Amino acid sequence: MDPVTHGLIGASASQSFADKRSFRAAAFTGLASAMLADLDIFLGSASDPILNLELHREFTHSIVFIPVGALVATLLLWWFVKKYLTVKETYLFSLAGYATAGITDVFTSYGVLLFWPFSDTRVSLDIISVFDPLFTFGVILLTGMAFYKRKQLFAWLALGWMAFYLFFGFTQQLKATEVARQKAGHTNHEIHQLIVKPTIANNWLWSIRYTANDSLHTAGVKLIPFSDPVIYNGESTPLMDWESAFRSYRGTTLYNDIARFSKLSDGILIRHANHEQVIGDGRYSMLPTTLSPLWGIEVDTTKPNQHVQFGTYRDAGEEVRKPFLEMLF
Repeated sequence: MDPVTHGLIGASASQSFADKRSFRAAAFTGLASAMLADLDIFLGSASDPILNLELHREFTHSIVFIPVGALVATLLLWWFVKKYLTVKETYLFSLAGYATAGITDVFTSYGVLLFWPFSDTRVSLDIISVFDPLFTFGVILLTGMAFYKRKQLFAWLALGWMAFYLFFGFTQQLKATEVARQKAGHTNHEIHQLIVKPTIANNWLWSIRYTANDSLHTAGVKLIPFSDPVIYNGESTPLMDWESAFRSYRGTTLYNDIARFSKLSDGILIRHANHEQVIGDGRYSMLPTTLSPLWGIEVDTTKPNQHVQFGTYRDAGEEVRKPFLEMLF
């Protein structure tokens, strides 16, 4: 989730068991602790961009690391809150805040190494966008009321709002998944991998992507409560068989980097239509119906012993905004 929402959720968690004396210091501690985990974006290597991707949402977001992360937060925050909190209280509020970081990111896409170091599988439920203003507005309102009135009730209402909204996202995903399976059945596609997730900043326009017959297929579906689904047909493109295409480079840095990026992309790699040398992550696009990857790696076969370059290809121009808004509303 975005940093602001992360912090507010952490504040709500710490407020939920704070007394009036420590309430606002607890909120500050929970907020700062929840945001601490995402400092992993500064980890990595300038010469190895894939490493930055691998470390994001890795050990700092794992369950095992929560007590350690809370301890780091306590050491950093103690000097700011020592007039209001004991060391034990600071650690407990830090623990509550930091624990929300990895757990809440599980509900979004991209995935979290929640069970690191015992598993290198990224856990992702895909039931809420990384930024959802309606979700965040409810959290801001109720967490702010809790902070202002110093009452646990509003913190618990904030947590209840989060649970309600996430459950709504889960039900929306079930509906979108059923639409995806029906659509694949109508075209005689046997689904190998299915990805159903909300588009950015909302929970009623959903992206459908599935692999079948060595190709990636897309569609969008609008799910308004008490209304029939509105389906938007998408595009199809062959999946990239990168192992065959780059077989002659096996053992090189180039080949290994493509393998690492493939793992991060769940094996769903496609050629970028507008960038000949770019291999893109086919799971993400600005529109649910298109196959223009948001990010990818630039492959230069003349430099097989150098790390690939990572690039983003977001285009929020009129030609993207207009169809998105038309599908959304």
